[in-house]
Amino acid sequence: MDPPMLSAHRTAAVCLLAVAGLLGLPAGSAVADTPADGPTWSIAPSSGRGTRAGEGRGGHFYMGGAGGPGLGDTVTVTNPGDKPTTVKLRAAEAYNRADGSFAVRDTKGGEKAQDAGSWLSFADDEVKIPPRTAARVPFSVAVPDGAMPGDHPAAVIAQAGERKLGVRVHLRVSGPTLSAVTVEDVAIDGDWIAYSLVNRGNTVLAPKLAVRAEGLFGVVLDRAARPLPVELLPGRKVTLREPWTDRPAFDSVRVELTVSADGAAKDSQAAEVRLVPWAAVAGGGALVAGFAGLAVFAVRRRRALAAFKAELQPQDGQRTSVSARTESAETVSAGTVSAGTGEIK
Repeated sequence: MDPPMLSAHRTAAVCLLAVAGLLGLPAGSAVADTPADGPTWSIAPSSGRGTRAGEGRGGHFYMGGAGGPGLGDTVTVTNPGDKPTTVKLRAAEAYNRADGSFAVRDTKGGEKAQDAGSWLSFADDEVKIPPRTAARVPFSVAVPDGAMPGDHPAAVIAQAGERKLGVRVHLRVSGPTLSAVTVEDVAIDGDWIAYSLVNRGNTVLAPKLAVRAEGLFGVVLDRAARPLPVELLPGRKVTLREPWTDRPAFDSVRVELTVSADGAAKDSQAAEVRLVPWAAVAGGGALVAGFAGLAVFAVRRRRALAAFKAELQPQDGQRTSVSARTESAETVSAGTVSAGTGEIK
């Protein structure tokens, strides 16, 4: 058993290490994931700096202003592990993939960002973080003169080895804004309604979609406007699909899609489609064709039998000639046979 004095020293050391670890982690920081071999590093907006506090903003940076320097914030990189970590920081531009998902453009081979991704610069692009410590790295945003007003989405990217994490940056340049969205390329594809949405303004939009379809016998589909799981960035076009599994089997339908968004006027486009159960039609056609073939065969067979019978029956002239020849033969025979001997003379 340890002496009381030594045990007290050990207890004090453990308490000091725990306090040191707590002081090294900033308030409100969150670990991105915790693998089986222990916690790993994470990044988040810092609290108490920039245009808004880091707490309560969903892990994103929000900032806005006119052209020129003056904007900035601080990103916090936290290393709760037992080993030091070196993290590289860079900026990237955001965009929509074709299916509407949010993504950042990873520049490679010396390619440089053209928009907001080139406006961010960090106090230190590479940060070495000791164990159980958090590093706060300031960055500034220099909006070039003449930059288009409106939203310019970007992201702060941190990388250590193969692991990458990002924090989104919502940046709005001062000036007139326009919210505009259109729906295009509406088409029916089996049990799906395909369409495209285009952000023709300079603000990020959260679109809503309403669907209505009317056939020969009335309304066959009526869906009220509902939010889509898409954050449509300025100038972007996305291709989406709407399920329609209960469509009628036989009808002529006009399908109309209406898109809307906060601050934007509604836009609609329609497509017409004739729904025909081609499998049933093909089966019915084959049946009709079969009956028609049988009818033709029967008619031809009857005609062939009639012609054959006509060939077997002799004509009137032929019957008379045969009878005359027969009678002549009988007369000759009777005149040449001897009554006494029966010899033919």
